Amino acid sequence: MAIYLTKESKVLVQGMTGGEGMKHTRRMLAAGTNVVGGVNPRKAGHTVDFDVPQCLKGLGGTPIAVPVFGSVAAGIRATGADVTVVFVPPAFAKAAVVEAADAGIGLAVVITEGIPVHDSVAFTSYAKTKGTRIIGPNCPGLITPGQSNAGIIPADITKPGRIGLVSKSGTLTYQLMYELRDIGFSTCVGIGGDPVVGTSHIDCLAAFQDDPDTELIVLIGEIGGDAEERAAAYIRDHVTKPVVGYIAGFTAPEGKTMGHAGAIVSGSSGTAAAKKEALEAVGVRVGSTPTETARLVLDRLGVGT
Repeated sequence: MAIYLTKESKVLVQGMTGGEGMKHTRRMLAAGTNVVGGVNPRKAGHTVDFDVPQCLKGLGGTPIAVPVFGSVAAGIRATGADVTVVFVPPAFAKAAVVEAADAGIGLAVVITEGIPVHDSVAFTSYAKTKGTRIIGPNCPGLITPGQSNAGIIPADITKPGRIGLVSKSGTLTYQLMYELRDIGFSTCVGIGGDPVVGTSHIDCLAAFQDDPDTELIVLIGEIGGDAEERAAAYIRDHVTKPVVGYIAGFTAPEGKTMGHAGAIVSGSSGTAAAKKEALEAVGVRVGSTPTETARLVLDRLGVGT
């Protein structure tokens, strides 16, 4: 089992023919993702050949021909796609997500960073009215190891397993995936660090709680905002599975805005210490470093280090 993304998912890539889109589409295909098409109105009707590693089972190094469609709607009609990954520039991201939502896509993974906040507010609200789940923006995407990879998360640093991971930080997502590679993950979701995101910690906690193959949840947050405090309240009331946490920013200078646009601290609100206190008050064990967090997971699972 997994959340949001499985081996059955059929993936479109908006912006596939651009530099980043090409690079990461190749990586997604190499991970076994069922990429069924790209979207570029100027290149509709073309196909793009992707060379994937010789070791990819069953392909023998043969290039994979991926068709390009003029719109998300055309891609869905032709392929039955239910996921789109958005690699378009910030100025066009809102239009791309609105197009995908209007076409009836179920999941839109918005990798693009630097999107104006008012655009993110607009398209996340609009997508919700259309029944489209947004992951991101400014996120690494999500991966269900051994099944599908939608975004830019490295696919070769872990394996399928029983840990669910939800994180604001891309690089910390990768680090925890690697440190816990011997246990493996059901799904890893990078929700993005912007002030406005389409899927929250709480959304993922609820999904992992309902996933029978997720035994433990890792929650990675960071300074700024109150998302982690709200997640703590949700854990207290709704989550029965063990949760281990990490908050990035314990060493951030007091009163200084750091990193992601969402990392804005006001007084004691939004500090790493305040978030840790809120999580520990509801039984979440919080590590002071990523490595310590991994050790807490192993201890909670009863696995020797």
